[in-house]
Amino acid sequence: MSDAPSTEDVDFGFARVPAEEKTHRVQAVFTSVASRYDLMNDLMSGGLHRLWKRFALAALALPPRARVLDLACGTGDLTRRLARRRETALLVACDRNEAMLRRGRERLEDAGHTGVRPVCADAEALPFPDGSFDAVIIGFGLRNVTRPDRALAEMHRVLAPAGRAVVLEFSRLRPRLLRPLYDLYSFGVLPRLGAAVAGDAASYRYLAESIRRHPDQETLAGMMRSAGFADVVHHDLHAGLVAVHRGTRP
Repeated sequence: MSDAPSTEDVDFGFARVPAEEKTHRVQAVFTSVASRYDLMNDLMSGGLHRLWKRFALAALALPPRARVLDLACGTGDLTRRLARRRETALLVACDRNEAMLRRGRERLEDAGHTGVRPVCADAEALPFPDGSFDAVIIGFGLRNVTRPDRALAEMHRVLAPAGRAVVLEFSRLRPRLLRPLYDLYSFGVLPRLGAAVAGDAASYRYLAESIRRHPDQETLAGMMRSAGFADVVHHDLHAGLVAVHRGTRP
C-alpha cells in the first residue's frame, strides 16, 4: 500500500478540495475559534445545545463502570457531563486539534475532573486496540472529519461487542417552509456573530456550509449500517435541526 497523500477530493463547506487540504483547513478553523468556541455555542443555539447534548448522553444508556470515548471532544463539554456522573471506569477525551483539546483540559481541571485521559488523535485512525470501549459518542464533530465513513468504521472497531455508538450532529431541517429562514440565519447572522465575538467570520461561514453538506438522517443511518453497526435508529430534535443517531456493535 502506498504512503503517498490521497488525491481524493472531499467537501470543505461548499468547496471541493483535496482530502489533505481539508484536514489542514479544518485544523486552522478550530485553532482559530478555540478560545471563544463555548461562548459561540451558547450564542448560536440560544443554549439549546445543552438540551441536545443531554439527549445524546441519555441515548448512550451507559452500563455500570463503562469505558467511554468522547470522540472529537473539542473543548470537552460532553466529557465534563460524563465526568460529573462518576459512573465510568475509563473516560477518554479525544480530539485531533491541540488547541481545542488544551482548552478542554483546562476546563476539566477547573471543574475538578482529574481522572479524564486526554488523547490527541485522528478519528480516522484511533490509537486504541479493538474493543477498548463500551460506548463512543461524537458530538458535532463527524461533519468535520475528512472521511466520515472511516471515522464510523473506527468507532465500530474500538467498541466492544454490544457496545453503543451515538452521533449527535446537525441534520436536515424537516419543515421546508423554515429552510429559507434557517439559511438567512446561517449565512447572514452566524458569520457576523463569528466576526464580532470570535474575530473570525470565515470559520463560522464554513461551519454553516458544512452543515448543509453533512448527510441527512437516512443517509447517515445507512453509513452507520455500512460501517457494521446494528439496530441503528435516529431521533430528530427541533424538527430535524439536529439528529441523534445510535447504533450497536453486534
